[in-house]
Amino acid sequence: MTQYLKSLAGAALVSLAAFSVQAETLNIVHGAVGMDDEILRRQLDAFEAATGHTVNIVSMPESTTDQFSQYKLWLSAQSSDIDVYRLDVIWAPQISEHFVDMNEAVEDIRDQFVPSALDAQTVDGKLVAMPMFMGAPALYYRADLLEKHGKSVPTTWEELTATAAEVMEAERAEGNGDMWGFVFQGAAYEGLTCNAMEWVGAMGGGMIVGEDGSVGINNPQAAAAIDLAASWVGSIAPSGVLNYKEEDARGTFQSGNAVFMRNWNYAYALVTGDDSPVKDAVEVAPLPGGPGGAVATLGGAALGVSAYSEHPEVAIELVKFLVNFENQKMRAIDTSRPATITAIYDDAEVAEKMPFIPLWKPVLDGTTPRPAFSTKRKYNEVSAEFWTAVHNTMSGNGTAESNLAALEARLTRLKGDAW
Repeated sequence: MTQYLKSLAGAALVSLAAFSVQAETLNIVHGAVGMDDEILRRQLDAFEAATGHTVNIVSMPESTTDQFSQYKLWLSAQSSDIDVYRLDVIWAPQISEHFVDMNEAVEDIRDQFVPSALDAQTVDGKLVAMPMFMGAPALYYRADLLEKHGKSVPTTWEELTATAAEVMEAERAEGNGDMWGFVFQGAAYEGLTCNAMEWVGAMGGGMIVGEDGSVGINNPQAAAAIDLAASWVGSIAPSGVLNYKEEDARGTFQSGNAVFMRNWNYAYALVTGDDSPVKDAVEVAPLPGGPGGAVATLGGAALGVSAYSEHPEVAIELVKFLVNFENQKMRAIDTSRPATITAIYDDAEVAEKMPFIPLWKPVLDGTTPRPAFSTKRKYNEVSAEFWTAVHNTMSGNGTAESNLAALEARLTRLKGDAW
């Protein structure tokens, strides 16, 4: 056993000493990208060594949209097959009744956590899940290419459009025919909702649905933002970007074939890792902005205990273990996932080994949440309608103006008298 696993096991023994129960087998369902599953397995090994319990990982597709569809099947069937669910930051308001209230179980540690991270998992006073990590997307860029071609890091989406085109064309003229200017998550799924919210918000187009429940997406600023994004497809971005999720974008960028990339924090550890062809050439900046400022969609994940688990006490202790200081610190250093425990942002070892984490704290503090609380159980349908309208526009199926007008009508019908 490595020294790190020994330390985790020791921490587990201390925190779980009061739970000398019969050894059980748990299942944790875990949608992952990058190194998420590898790190989770290492942490579960420590938990198992300390407690005698066995924990199996049930892997899921990369797409959170696909994950959520499967989750709803398990939960609606009140299945006891899954004990712990990794939840996207937006899901608590839609499925809160299916999870154990964690309030009492974490009373001794809740003051360690970022308050907004706990708030995102609290529905009508019920703590549905414990925040596992936070997320705020970054603009990844090839610092070497910007320097080579005398370009600055763009601070608006229009600047990014122009800079990406100029550097891409210059590189292609020098023989790099595979170079693209910008890659992002353009497939028809939740990731496109996140991307498009950032474009729309930056242009002053507001939210899909406001905090008061009003449908406000049909406006000229939102249309201009989506039309601009549509202009990227086949010009600075490959036509295939319409099918890109996170790992597709990372693959293109990390192979050296893109100047800019929009992606989540997990990608930093990978594109700067020892085996990355561009490890010494990549830097990050906040996303570009516009008249509405720079907008970054709030991301992240949480761990919830199923109300139908046959071993809820052990499952709660597993969740507490996975979100403790040592495990969040490990996750921050090894996967560049921003922590939900405040003290990790001031930790000297984290600052030394993954300086991206403390530097990104101001961006995390300014993130924009998706309208999950204002649309409640209908959020998934709202998001699907939005990403469909955006994807149609980017695919050449109608203009942003016409697609947003149709979107407004559909959302108004979906809302009815109230969300």
